[in-house]
Amino acid sequence: MRAGRLNLITDVAGLRVGNAADAGLKSGVTVLTGDAPFACGVHVMGGAPGTRETDLLAPDRLVQAVDALVLSGGSAFGLAAGDGVMAGLRAAGRGFAVGDARVPIVPGAILFDLLNGGDKGWTDNPYPALGRQALDAAATQFAIGSEGAGTGAMTAQWKGGLGSASAVLAGGTTVGALVAVNALGSVTAPSGQFWAGPWEIGAEFGGLGLGGPFDPQAEPRPEKRQGEATTIAIVATDAALAKPALTRLATAAHDGLARAIVPSHTPFDGDLVFAVSTGSRADADPFGLGHAAACVLARAVARAVFAAAPAPGDRQPCWHERARA
Repeated sequence: MRAGRLNLITDVAGLRVGNAADAGLKSGVTVLTGDAPFACGVHVMGGAPGTRETDLLAPDRLVQAVDALVLSGGSAFGLAAGDGVMAGLRAAGRGFAVGDARVPIVPGAILFDLLNGGDKGWTDNPYPALGRQALDAAATQFAIGSEGAGTGAMTAQWKGGLGSASAVLAGGTTVGALVAVNALGSVTAPSGQFWAGPWEIGAEFGGLGLGGPFDPQAEPRPEKRQGEATTIAIVATDAALAKPALTRLATAAHDGLARAIVPSHTPFDGDLVFAVSTGSRADADPFGLGHAAACVLARAVARAVFAAAPAPGDRQPCWHERARA
């Protein structure tokens, strides 16, 4: 496989991503939407998830496509970002048709960033407005690192962030990933090199490979407070997949989190992966797609931390500051 033209999830044609953030709040929202509704599945492996409208993604539920997905900071407050996204989609005439009414379908997931040093003393919940801003900003090109839902993200050692990557398979199918990394675990080995190193393409997160054997004495401890964690992600493909196959794809993609974050899927993380299909290609290969989704998601995790930038009031260093840490 090779990286797509943008090395972003939007290499899957028809998808767009928008970010919005509040620097003082140290939090933000990321929205994935498309030119048309898309099929979606989900799988949760973390012990402390926060979600919106994920029950309707089960293979036996009525609704077969969604209008947008939301990744947000703010813990449970961030679930309200979906309200702003729904308002924007409704204004555009989007949504599931029920008689003369249209109801936008907007599942979402949140991460906990309430203790990251930002000003959380709001009177009115800021997340609906951030959700609407992110939807309005949706485009094929978007920034990663300290952006959108990854604005105030942290990990065991480094500042977290928003990451994305893509791969084009031998037959031409495209797979992409989008992830907000706020993990209790570590994304780097004791050497500072990324656990995801074996799956790197080119030098997309430093070209350093994976150095040295794992040191059990350096295993990260759950030093963050309970709930101060969670990695939430989306994998996407243009291969035509229905909800049962997308549920399986989301499950396989969790291997990417396990490769890139040590430990992952802890009782205190709400690790979750959505999987979406635009359905523009009929040549689906479930075996190859599952492998590609895991590889792409591992790369996206490392790119999130690699691209993180410092900001006033940060409580953790960025990976690029490791020499001074």
